[in-house]
Amino acid sequence: MTTTVEIETENPLKLSVKGVQGTIDDKYVGRLRPMGKDTPLPELRKRLEDDGYLFLKHLIPRQDVMDVRKSYFEYYESLGMLQPGTSPEQGIFNREAVPSDHAGIGAGLLPPNEAEQHRMIASHKNTDYLRFLEHPVLRQMVRDLTGWEADILLQRTMLRHNIPGGLSTGVHYDKLFLRGGSAYFLTAWVPIGDISLNGGGLIYLSDSISLGHSMEEDFAARAKELPEAERVSAFNAHMGEFGQLSANAGEFHRDQAGGRGQWLVSDFEAGDVVFHDPYTIHGSSRNEDKDGRIRLSTDLRFYDPSSDYDKRWMKYWEPGDGL
Repeated sequence: MTTTVEIETENPLKLSVKGVQGTIDDKYVGRLRPMGKDTPLPELRKRLEDDGYLFLKHLIPRQDVMDVRKSYFEYYESLGMLQPGTSPEQGIFNREAVPSDHAGIGAGLLPPNEAEQHRMIASHKNTDYLRFLEHPVLRQMVRDLTGWEADILLQRTMLRHNIPGGLSTGVHYDKLFLRGGSAYFLTAWVPIGDISLNGGGLIYLSDSISLGHSMEEDFAARAKELPEAERVSAFNAHMGEFGQLSANAGEFHRDQAGGRGQWLVSDFEAGDVVFHDPYTIHGSSRNEDKDGRIRLSTDLRFYDPSSDYDKRWMKYWEPGDGL
């Protein structure tokens, strides 16, 4: 139950977003607005504040990103996931060797077998990946945007691959999963490789911060009688499956967003980064890349180290950790 972004063949500028259970009218689909990394800092901060996201082009050197992609898919080469004759850096999915019902990896979804789970756990502790998370260009931009003297990255990062046709993350805002701390945090979504418009990248609901706040206030009011551990959980009795707001972007836009705003889409290049607010509503699109590329990306959450951050997330991701 994910979302497909398509370009109409007769008019390549006319976009439509299709979910498995519905379609968003193309008048409610637009493009993310990119900005260059050398844009004056006040303009970058204003864009993040006004739009709830900041799409920065070519922030990280391309080869630094592609090296991580190569290292990641080398973990999976022996499982037959990659197309014979292609390189791990390309990350081309082997449709013939992997069952058609292979779900892919998304929030709330686990790898379909023990071997993949083992590799996914290991990939979060891979030396190349951990070194990448300390990238000085990325970390400096976090401090520049927030004005913090220092930053702390939550250890539980979300390093995920998305095969063509596989399931992925539903509609949500990040605060749903990080209720264990009261402080502001900044998310960086980092594509690890190029992602085509149909390749499974994130889609963002425009002007959605206020809606995210109002939804969270509603959830908090309904959960106030629950024990604290359940109250801060994205999976308590008042939440949807996998903690998401909806599995269908079209239905969410119509029924919960009241038809307001647009779903914003884009293609992405290795080196791009999208920063977004904790309450900005977003989700993954469906990967239908024509060349069979596997989408790889990571979600990183940064806090001021002196703030009340969600300490539940100061551990590596593992299956069934409840977060």
